[in-house]
Amino acid sequence: MKYEQDLIDFLQQDKELMRHLHTVATLNLPDWWICAGYIRAKVWDHLHGYETSTETDDVDVIYFDSTQSEESIEKELEQTLYQMNPDVPWSVKNQARMHHVNHLPPYTSSVDALAHFPETVTAIGVRLQADGSLTLAAPYGIQDLVTMNVKPTPLFDSNTSKHPIYQKRLKEKKWPAKWPNINIHTFSSY
Repeated sequence: MKYEQDLIDFLQQDKELMRHLHTVATLNLPDWWICAGYIRAKVWDHLHGYETSTETDDVDVIYFDSTQSEESIEKELEQTLYQMNPDVPWSVKNQARMHHVNHLPPYTSSVDALAHFPETVTAIGVRLQADGSLTLAAPYGIQDLVTMNVKPTPLFDSNTSKHPIYQKRLKEKKWPAKWPNINIHTFSSY
């Protein structure tokens, strides 16, 4: 995978992901995406030559709706998704409220929220269009993802108060144990 279209083509061939995208699309959420670790793991599994997908903690679904930003709505949406696909560990978050959780100024969209994720390889999302095609959101491109270079996003690189969050995530996620060919970078090392 060298180009964004290569990644889109790869993701479009993933039957599990496509099933999940079709399920989420039925909710008709504004500015929705399946993103983060779920997408990253699909790519890294492929690049490592794994025939079986690594187990995912959750399928991250984000959307942006500033008119209804109560957390309880997210939980209701998760329950709706569980009813449709009970074998999937759904996680639904309205990015119109997540800036509060992350102690940041308000986000303007789901893609803006993706740009504020800790790692460039996690700041990636995909969604299904009405015609069945996929749209990719990658605020920092796909190069780090497809070359398996874990780097902090500019927010987490430039803001020293965010450094511990990035470091803690790296320690807790234990990505090298699952994907030994990744390269982890610390701050301003790229």
